[in-house]
Amino acid sequence: MNLLYWLDPWEFSPTVVIALLLPAILFVRGARKAKLSVARRVSFWFGLVALYVALHTRLDYFFEHEFFMHRAQHLVLHHLGPFFIALSYPGAALRAGIPFNWRRRFVRPALAMPFVRKLLDVVMHPVVAVTLFVGLIYFWLMSPVHFVAMLDWRLYRVMNWSMVIDGLLFWWLVLDPRPAPPARLSPGKRVLVVIAAIPPQIILGAFIFFTPRELYPIYSICGRAFTWLSPMRDQQIGGLLLWIPGSMMSVIGALVALRHWMRLSARGRVRGERRATVASATAAATASAASSTARGHR
Repeated sequence: MNLLYWLDPWEFSPTVVIALLLPAILFVRGARKAKLSVARRVSFWFGLVALYVALHTRLDYFFEHEFFMHRAQHLVLHHLGPFFIALSYPGAALRAGIPFNWRRRFVRPALAMPFVRKLLDVVMHPVVAVTLFVGLIYFWLMSPVHFVAMLDWRLYRVMNWSMVIDGLLFWWLVLDPRPAPPARLSPGKRVLVVIAAIPPQIILGAFIFFTPRELYPIYSICGRAFTWLSPMRDQQIGGLLLWIPGSMMSVIGALVALRHWMRLSARGRVRGERRATVASATAAATASAASSTARGHR
């Protein structure tokens, strides 16, 4: 067995191919116009390839037959892949990759629709963003929900794509390198948002790890990929993957958001600091003018 064998899809999905091929084409077309750095290009391709591996390779068999492999899959779909795509900040390249006429006739009118703008305002609200990011993890790991999702292939696809879409929205929100506006959140709020997502992940991971009973018997019922691994050990490894790597990704995200904050602050592009700078400059100019006037009277 070689690498091509493992890259061959376990179950071919045209949806996955189209959904990942489209941004790849747009990025290739637009990256030349947007003049992205090598680091940003590598980050984007790493994130996109990671999503493909987690969605459309033979590894999907193991994702469906071992709990810890399922948690590794969602770590990639919800954290790693979207994180690196958002870290590359590919918006300018993707936008440049769309033909101008398409942007003018379809993309701009669609984004200007009141429903779309309202929906983005809701899902990008910091409280909603954190609730969705953590809530989806909790929801899909509820034992009855997880049992049905792993049996019904349609719900299984919905589960995976919900993690991808939510991960992209969340990391796009908190890793935005721009000041606010045009970014939706101020740099300080971005740091707080990603920090708020850490404790619930630790609590759930620890609960799964320390629970003395099997929470997800679906893997035993359908047959496990690794027969040498006991159900409880499989569950404990899965809990650890949520507890430690999942939380660490959020910590790294907080550090990146903090770095953006410090960079913007050093350049005087933080909104509060701009106001303070303008006020200080105005006060200094007023004092200087008053001093000059006083000397003139003398």
